Amino acid sequence: MSDFLQYTVFGVMLGAGFAIAATGLVVTYAASGVFNFAHGAVGMVSAFLYWELVVHDHVPVVLALAVVVAVVAPLGGALVERVLMRRLHGSSAERPLLVTLGLLVVVTGVATLAWSPTVTRIVNPLVAGTVRVAGVNVEIQYVVTVGIAAVVAVGLRLLLFSTRTGLALRAVVDDPELLAMVGASPDRVSQLGWMLGFALAAVAGVLIAGAQSTGISIAALTLLVVNSYAAAVVGRLRSIPATFVAALGIGVLESYANGYAVPHLAANLQTDVPLVLPMVFFFVALATVPAARLRATGRLTTVRAQRVVGSHQAALSGLAFAAVVVLFALAFAGAQADGTTVLDLGGEVLALGIVGLSLVLVTGFAGQVSLSPFAFMGIGAFVMGKVAGGGSLLGLVAAVVACGLLGAVVALPTVRLGDLYLALATFAFADAVASGFFADTHVFGSGGLVVGRLVLPGLSFGGDRAELLLVAGCFLACAWLVLAVRRSLFGRRLVALSDSPAAFATLGLDVSVTRVVVFAAGAAMAGLGGALYGTVVGVVGTSDFSVFAGVIFFLLVATWSVRSVSGALLAAVTYVVLANVWDNGLGLVAGVGVILVARTTSGILGAEALQRLASFVPGSAGPSGPAGEPGRVDLREPEGSFSLGGESGGVG
Repeated sequence: MSDFLQYTVFGVMLGAGFAIAATGLVVTYAASGVFNFAHGAVGMVSAFLYWELVVHDHVPVVLALAVVVAVVAPLGGALVERVLMRRLHGSSAERPLLVTLGLLVVVTGVATLAWSPTVTRIVNPLVAGTVRVAGVNVEIQYVVTVGIAAVVAVGLRLLLFSTRTGLALRAVVDDPELLAMVGASPDRVSQLGWMLGFALAAVAGVLIAGAQSTGISIAALTLLVVNSYAAAVVGRLRSIPATFVAALGIGVLESYANGYAVPHLAANLQTDVPLVLPMVFFFVALATVPAARLRATGRLTTVRAQRVVGSHQAALSGLAFAAVVVLFALAFAGAQADGTTVLDLGGEVLALGIVGLSLVLVTGFAGQVSLSPFAFMGIGAFVMGKVAGGGSLLGLVAAVVACGLLGAVVALPTVRLGDLYLALATFAFADAVASGFFADTHVFGSGGLVVGRLVLPGLSFGGDRAELLLVAGCFLACAWLVLAVRRSLFGRRLVALSDSPAAFATLGLDVSVTRVVVFAAGAAMAGLGGALYGTVVGVVGTSDFSVFAGVIFFLLVATWSVRSVSGALLAAVTYVVLANVWDNGLGLVAGVGVILVARTTSGILGAEALQRLASFVPGSAGPSGPAGEPGRVDLREPEGSFSLGGESGGVG
């Protein structure tokens, strides 16, 4: 009985920390309609800033708390809303999501430059000492956390439902025009929501940092938001009381699992299972959310979609690309760059390009945001290295099949819900795979997993030149397949589904089946890219497939163009070059890039972005169009233009 009380008490304490973070997510979403993926990063920076003030600069604790929670965090929220989010008003739903992801990697990148991860930093609890609760000795810090969580939940409930400000916060997303008619400023109300959300993230970050006896970590504190996903989902990103209760329940269940089940598992699973539990709770929470109403809004009629690349042009572009690869293989044979061959770097680019093509299929065509490309990539590399000793065609096929099946399993719980839930699910899945699977020394080993190069009857790809040509052939095959899908009836259905799921369903087509099929196909393609990546580099490890690396690559693809083959390839080139030249700046470049192009629908390569650039050229027609028609922009691709795979937006 004493163990049960102890696990219950500690579970409540754990859930209280989740509750503070989750309520911050709910407040931001309720006031802006945007899920802030950078919420955990805000809490992380707040914790490090608090450490800087208290430990490094010897500022009194109360004053440091006031500066971090009441000044810096709210000002940061106001700045983000004013500079980044306000300019996205009226844009498609995925634009704000991309911006918060960009903010996530920018903040973590800046934090890495400011606070070296190699230095151990200890944040002392706000209140030292212990107290006896229900017969269990508990640190006062935990009791304070529970008290703050309860005050936050009650205070926010009263604010939202008992004040005019709360009414405005709840109304600003549903009908900002009506809110403006009664004398309130929708922009200022939304800004207040972001300020509250950032302040709550700061509170959660400081409190959780005080419970980290081994020191605070940039990655761990940033990903604390994943533990709050399930609670926020149970509250449907709207209800503060439901979110608070769910967070406490999840904390108690996690404490019970760690106390009763984990000690009876195998030694390696005792460290893996606790890290995977947040994802398990999240997917269970998804089952409690009612199916989302299909949205009927589609693409703005003032924007003409570019034509789809024809089979003839795609074939010519493919032949030209193959010729370039052959010349590259001949010209740089034996050349070295930072300890590896130039041809191997080219192979890495093409393998990552295949992963990028999976995002073109899933996100560019079907409009489903997937934040786990590197998770499937890593699983593909793992299967390739483990099946038949590595380097076999059977391993390549097994990697594709395994990732396809796993992709279907990940997508199944979310297809009946909105696109946001798929983004959350894939982010949680990537975190669980990276921390609970790849981090296990039994998976990649202490020195990494050796992946042999492919050997076929009568053929060997052991040489760098042969390996590059093999991966290039696979890339071209995947590019041809992606473009063929886009030109097909199924491809037109995918774009129609992205434009308007409601209209798609009224035609008698199954939305859920289509979403699962395309996501599974994308996961299978990412697994193929991962398997080939493993054969190129020879040894793969945990650091190759981290959560942040996957998000950064997704943002790079979105920055160039998530709707074109060229965008996938250029994103791969950017990733490999920066990873070898300025690894610490990779996230900064990706985050800043996607923020700068956030208002475009097609990235740098999209005609909309090119049209915006052309509008600054003297004598150009500008955004009003050649005939002076307001808002009428001709986005058609010029005839005869060369592209490995052009813009794929639009139907037909």
